[in-house]
Amino acid sequence: MSSVKITSVSKALPQYSRTTADIIPYVNLWLSGQEDRFRRKVVKIFEGAGVDKRYGIIDIEEVFMATSFEEKNTIYVREVKKLGSEALKKALAKVNWSADSLDYIITVSCTGIMIPSLDAYLINEHHLKQDVVRLPVTEMGCAAGVSGLIYASNFLKNNPNKRAAIVAVESPTATFQLNDYSMANMVSAAIFGDGASCVLLSSEENAVGPHIVGEEMYHFKDATHLMGFDLTNTGLKMILDPAVPEVIASHFPKIVHPFLEKYGSHIEKVDHLVFHPGGRKIVQTVEDLFGALGKNIDETRGVLKAYGNMSSCTVLYVLERFMDKSIEKGEQGLILSFGPGFSAQRVLIEW
Repeated sequence: MSSVKITSVSKALPQYSRTTADIIPYVNLWLSGQEDRFRRKVVKIFEGAGVDKRYGIIDIEEVFMATSFEEKNTIYVREVKKLGSEALKKALAKVNWSADSLDYIITVSCTGIMIPSLDAYLINEHHLKQDVVRLPVTEMGCAAGVSGLIYASNFLKNNPNKRAAIVAVESPTATFQLNDYSMANMVSAAIFGDGASCVLLSSEENAVGPHIVGEEMYHFKDATHLMGFDLTNTGLKMILDPAVPEVIASHFPKIVHPFLEKYGSHIEKVDHLVFHPGGRKIVQTVEDLFGALGKNIDETRGVLKAYGNMSSCTVLYVLERFMDKSIEKGEQGLILSFGPGFSAQRVLIEW
């Protein structure tokens, strides 16, 4: 089996951005017809979300205007193509690869609908080879960035001297529901932002970067109700159960320890936690579990603060921060994200 290395990670951001402080007046205006107590509670959710700034494919004024699913999805399709293209171009430039050297392309997105999927447009725009293997991943939510790593790793392990790209692009802004006053909509509006990322991997002998030691998925039984989208006439409506952090905490030992043991490691040996910042409560849950072991998730918190939760591509922003550091040979990192299903995706890497 070939050794698989992560060679490059890049990000691309939409043109619009606002700080949370800028957004709160719009929230107050949006909720002006609601009970004052409810409005104050929602503002507190925004203030306490751990997000200082976020980016969007549409400006804030347009977010709070009633638009149809069709109008929002049309913008999503247009902007996803731009962001995906930019992220791929940046990642290729970092390692001086040509686009037509890619053998496998995975595109990831769950916040809009497009057929043909994004990969088809990237193949045309960047002149990828005609026999490139493509895989669109569309319904795995926040976990899908790591799902992409797992699929790419499996492909490359069994195919020496090959190259793969994962392009994740998300716009939770396109799923915002103007007339939904549920707590799920409030919390998702407070934590989510838009963004794109690209990861390049290689099974070539001379490839540089941390190598993938092992990867696995973990599926929670009978937990499909915890997270997802309902498809409504006004678009994709968020399902977000408040029990998510608690459920994650109860499964954590089973998610982490047997996985590391299987690949000859243990949590004390893992130097870097590359965790998906699902939201402030999930970040806190993880910190409570690992803080006692002297581990920190500062980069996870930093990404949440600077960009919000961008669904599948967020954990790849955390990974990019580690890729940009000088990390000693032999040090290990644990990549982890959670998503609808309910599931946890794990990848163990070593520099």
